[in-house]
Amino acid sequence: MEFLANSLLELITLTSTNLPPDVRAAMSMAVGAETPSTQSSQALDIILCNIDMAQQDEGPICQDTGMPTFIVHTPVGINQIRIRHAIREAVAAATRRGKLRPNSVDSITGKNSGDNLGLETPVIHFEQWEEDEIEIRLILKGGGCENKNIQYSLPCDLDHLGRADRNLAGVRKAILHAVWQAQGQGCAPGAVGVCIGSDRAHGYDLAKMQLFRTLDDANPVPELAALESQILEEANTLGVGAMGFGGKASLIGCKITAANRLPASFFVSVAYDCWAFRRLGVRLDAATGAITRWLYRDPSRAVERMARGTGFPLTGREVILTPPLTEAQVRALRVGDVVLISGEMFTGRDNVHAFLMKNEPPVDMNGTVLYHCGPVMLNEGGRWRVKAAGPTTSSREEPYQSHVIRNYGVRAVIGKGGMGAKTLAALQDFGAVYLNAIGGAAQYYARTVEEVLGVHLMEFGIPEAMWHIRVKNFAAIVTMDAHGNSLHADVERETGEALAQLQGA
Repeated sequence: MEFLANSLLELITLTSTNLPPDVRAAMSMAVGAETPSTQSSQALDIILCNIDMAQQDEGPICQDTGMPTFIVHTPVGINQIRIRHAIREAVAAATRRGKLRPNSVDSITGKNSGDNLGLETPVIHFEQWEEDEIEIRLILKGGGCENKNIQYSLPCDLDHLGRADRNLAGVRKAILHAVWQAQGQGCAPGAVGVCIGSDRAHGYDLAKMQLFRTLDDANPVPELAALESQILEEANTLGVGAMGFGGKASLIGCKITAANRLPASFFVSVAYDCWAFRRLGVRLDAATGAITRWLYRDPSRAVERMARGTGFPLTGREVILTPPLTEAQVRALRVGDVVLISGEMFTGRDNVHAFLMKNEPPVDMNGTVLYHCGPVMLNEGGRWRVKAAGPTTSSREEPYQSHVIRNYGVRAVIGKGGMGAKTLAALQDFGAVYLNAIGGAAQYYARTVEEVLGVHLMEFGIPEAMWHIRVKNFAAIVTMDAHGNSLHADVERETGEALAQLQGA
């Protein structure tokens, strides 16, 4: 298998950097259906631009390259141990090249392995089959959408929908609720894989496997095909919109399977994936490991350009911010304002926030901008270069954010998906603001970084370190202001009302 290592590295690289045609087509339809000049439309413009940038530069579409999950089918007699070893080598190589972010963290010590290898990382599922070739499929599903996976045990009572019974009508309610609860934290418009039945553990596994279906296929089970179409139509009336900004594009795919269950259990397991729906596959010659055929893509077909323009059309009404920021500058901002930041900022996510609860910051944060971001970084000749730098889901920092704002003088927080009541109160009391960047747009935002000025708390690993960067024209939207207003709370309330309208449909 002299070509196996190169074949696997190519599979990982293209999965991380080039969306498959069915996802591209679905995103084009979502953009076409959205109302022009809205916040959701602006977000979609950046997303399309980012898709092009990632493919052209072979950079990660999203900085969170997730937990690599491989599905491997082998002919009888093939050495699966050798294939496992080759997959692990290819994952480590792709990480060194900046195609994957080092995401494997020891759950006991918290230490990042640095190469995406560790106990049960990457995830590899082997199955034998009676064909002559090896087939390997890969999905990269990031932590933001992984955290929005959800499982229901029917019957149950659901917010805005009432009781969901043990039938397809109850399943429909559960899936619609799953789409609603993801809001912008799952980087909408997203897709869902669903399993009706099985047990808790295998139900989740089967739900995730549904994400290996193409978005334009037809379910062979008539009842499930009808339910998939109904969910897709109804979910796009909820008004979640791109990034949870409100709008028409909330879901690009719904794929459902069913498995036998115990009489006492009726689970509906939902695997939520974001718009950066990264999955590809290959067929390999069993003797050489060379790629004989690609799955989900045709290499001979030219990759179409997605962007309709430059990615973020300027109107002249954008607010220019140059850190350090003053309270007066921040209190002048209102929900819906678009800002362009030029100057210095710091990244900080889970470990940084936990550190700041007990320790003084390693830098002066007064007036600064704190970016919830775990970038992909490469050290080239002693200088750090940003390879991908989109926002992470901010809700994880809710237990810490008000403390950081009040005690260290942070004037602006950037992330995605919004934050809760404690943070909103701190923004109002202290005079700070929450800015929503576009989730998954890792290449778009990487290009705004002019220089990496330094790094602190590197013991937490590259994604969790505190990076000091200088940016130019970093675009974001004010979604929580210093006057007690929250776009996220408004959209959640409005979409909840829309969800209730579907209760008896």
